[in-house]
Amino acid sequence: MITCQKHLFDLDPEFTYLNGAYMSPQMKAVHAVGMDTLSKKNQPWKVGLEDFFEPVEKLKRQFAELINVAEPQRIALIPSVSYGISNVTRNLKFRSGQNIILAGEQFPSNYYAWKRLADEHNLTLRIIAAPEDSNQRGKEWNQKILEAIDNETLVVSIGHVHWADGTRFDLKSIRNRTNDVDAYLIIDGTQSVGALKFDNSIFEVDALICGGYKWLMGAYGLGLAYFGPKFDNGIPIEENWIHRHNSQDFKNLVNYQEEYRPFANRYSVGEVSNFIYVSMLSKALEKIKDWGTENIQSYCHSISDHTINALRTKGCWIEEIDFRVNHLFGIRLPESIDIEKLKSKLQEKQIIVSYRGTAIRVSPHVYNDEAEFKKFLDCF
Repeated sequence: MITCQKHLFDLDPEFTYLNGAYMSPQMKAVHAVGMDTLSKKNQPWKVGLEDFFEPVEKLKRQFAELINVAEPQRIALIPSVSYGISNVTRNLKFRSGQNIILAGEQFPSNYYAWKRLADEHNLTLRIIAAPEDSNQRGKEWNQKILEAIDNETLVVSIGHVHWADGTRFDLKSIRNRTNDVDAYLIIDGTQSVGALKFDNSIFEVDALICGGYKWLMGAYGLGLAYFGPKFDNGIPIEENWIHRHNSQDFKNLVNYQEEYRPFANRYSVGEVSNFIYVSMLSKALEKIKDWGTENIQSYCHSISDHTINALRTKGCWIEEIDFRVNHLFGIRLPESIDIEKLKSKLQEKQIIVSYRGTAIRVSPHVYNDEAEFKKFLDCF
């Protein structure tokens, strides 16, 4: 069990930051590494050939270990979720008339590329909305997704958890169903990976796309993605010298190569060797490994459980633990609570949360403590 890790962050004690799903605060150690690598370019003769490759390979190994993938070369470095999803949509094998299944109100970066694909190739988007006015909302939502998958389903593309309220999707059951009909399973792990265990030996997803500035706790502008065997021979959305075979041999770069480096290397962004962002994300993953995602979940539960139970007694609705996560949950208010007055109270007390759809989104991490949740509860 871990204890509060606030000392590792440079957080203003006047503010209560319960908004990690918006953007993680930066650890002091991550900031220090970033500043060190930023200053290194002041003397570019200190940037060697190995700096283009070794830090990137280390980061791939770290992420592969985090999601339990045996082959680090299946990991790509991406600038955004939309970039990773676009590489996916470019390389699907499909036929006219198939359907694409998305969760209702999912994050736009995991919607727009699918909308374009559907419009351009006579495919049907099936948006599976959450059940309304249900005490078993998460369970019934998962069931609706499973029932929507049929022999004409091309792909299911959803989050591991829903970005607005933390609803957890049953990826194992969804994977089993997509296997039945030979459909792809694409997962946006931005709001889960790094804070929630993701074991790809169990889920066996076809692609996992993650922004890096939330629960992976890196800088804004670098994320990570896994591409499974179905994408081994795909065509990336951009062509870059470092993606090609033997690219580490600088003196022969003008001897152009038709062959890509193996597996997911082709899907990495150009200038993949971003010395600053790579080093920062790598340092962040070191600490996530040290904490352990299961310990992060346990800690977040320990500091929030009393408040969640108290809010329920006030008539608030929060998903049961079987179908939500501890690091991100939505609070839906009864009519007796005026949301505008509540927003004003939270602002007055300098408590930072998000408002997503019909939910107040609360997203703690190891830098929070139980006293901050008491302060939050008092605003009700």
